[in-house]
Amino acid sequence: MQAQVKEWGNSQGIRLSKEILKSAGIALNEVLDVTVSSGIITLTKPVRHKTLEERAVEFNGKLMLDGEYDWGNPVGREVW
Repeated sequence: MQAQVKEWGNSQGIRLSKEILKSAGIALNEVLDVTVSSGIITLTKPVRHKTLEERAVEFNGKLMLDGEYDWGNPVGREVW
């Protein structure tokens, strides 16, 4: 696919179709990281860290935040 650079106020812009954004998993008004290297412009979604609540869902709400956790027997030269 090709896109054309157009004037957008005092700037320039490229319009992308809904289908392209949907296939890339990009939502309207989402902030993207822009990098330029050797004449190549790359748009990427920034890495978003999960909240504590999102992480708790992965463990069925059982994070065991209080007390000790059994990591198993030592594997290398760990000192316990």
